Order: sequence, then C-alpha cells, then structure tokens
Amino acid sequence: MIEVRNLTKNYGKNRALDGVSFSLQGGKILGLVGPNGSGKSTLLKSLAGITSYNSGVVEVNGERPGKHVRTFTSYIPEIDALYKDMTIGDHVEIVKKFVDDWDTGREKELYQLLELHPEQKIKSLSKGYRKRVQILLGLSRRAKVFLLDEPLSGIDPLSRSLILDALLKIFTSYESTVIFSTHIVREAENMFDEVLFLKKGVTILYGPADKLREEYGKSIEDIFKEVYHEYS
Repeated sequence: MIEVRNLTKNYGKNRALDGVSFSLQGGKILGLVGPNGSGKSTLLKSLAGITSYNSGVVEVNGERPGKHVRTFTSYIPEIDALYKDMTIGDHVEIVKKFVDDWDTGREKELYQLLELHPEQKIKSLSKGYRKRVQILLGLSRRAKVFLLDEPLSGIDPLSRSLILDALLKIFTSYESTVIFSTHIVREAENMFDEVLFLKKGVTILYGPADKLREEYGKSIEDIFKEVYHEYS
C-alpha cells in the first residue's frame, strides 16, 4: 500500500529527510517514532501530498501523492486548525462537503467513544478534547490510509486512553493501513505491526515490532530509550 525509497527533503540548507526507505502492506500499522525534529511530520506530509520532496520515490496504493491519493488518505496533523467559535458538528458538516467517503455510522460511534457532542463549541474545549475532535474528523472517513501525526502529544492521560481505544477499535475493525507518528511510545506500541525509528531525518532502525522485541529482548519503548541514548 505504501512504498518509500530513498526519500530526501531539504528545507534550505537543512536536510529534514535523508534517504528514508520502507514499505507497508495494506492493513498494517507502522509506528513512526523519534524525538521532536526527527523528520516524522515531513515524512507524513510527503505521503499526504502536502509538501514536495527533493528526490526519491513515494507511492501510495501505486500512485504518487497528489489530488487523487488525498481522496482515499486521511491525514490528521499535530496542530489543529479548528475554529473556536464553531461547534464540533459545524466542523463535521464542513469536512463532509469535501470528502466522498464519510461514514455517518462511524461518526456516531466515535462521538460516543471519544465522549464528544455535536453541540460543543471549540472554544469551550481543552487541548485534549480538541485532539479528540481531530480524531473524530479524521477517522470518520472510510479511508484506505490514515496518517496520524503525534495524536497523543501534549494531552491528558484520559484523552490519550480514549483516543487509543478509538483508534484500535476503528483500525482493527476496518483493516486500515496506518502510519502512527509518536514520541510517546509506551502507550501505543502494542498497536504497531512494524516500527521505523528516525533520527535527524535518517532511518536508524526499522523492522517488524515483534522481531525487534525478540532481537533486543525489550519493549519498543525500551528500545526507543536505548537507541536514542546511543545516538544522542
């Protein structure tokens, strides 16, 4: 479903991605891990067709990222662009106008799972609840591919727990292909089929999650700590 070969992206003199390569089969979840500044967001934006890249090959379902790929790819950014004077329901109606794969049944399910209500105004919500709204908007689609950029970052433990429960329920029920970017590894690692460790735009470790646990004799979180201490 996703193929990346020797992907390179520069921002002026700064190289954000340096020869990143991986492939991901349909229905699998890739944990994209690394500290802030590793290039995780740039990689996801390249896959979503939001930013261009300098060299390499990027294919999503056999196509280069662009207008058509965005019709079956749901990208959930780290930073929200929610309008504070609007309700959650208002945002749902806006998104529904721009996508053809909105799933009303899934929308209702996510309202319940995430403990949200359509009438709630964005300006009344905490950061954790705003993140829940982003998850609702992103996961209510019947997308083939989901790209999540730090969905657990900077929010309260209850919101993290509810978001993870919602993600796991949706992804396992619909066999979605997912890239889940995070530097909060412990709570999310059981979801990962494969893990890609990035450091300053370079792949420093990549493979099936179970195989990595077996080789290191540790959890993915503990491998994370070891790998980034070694490369710090």
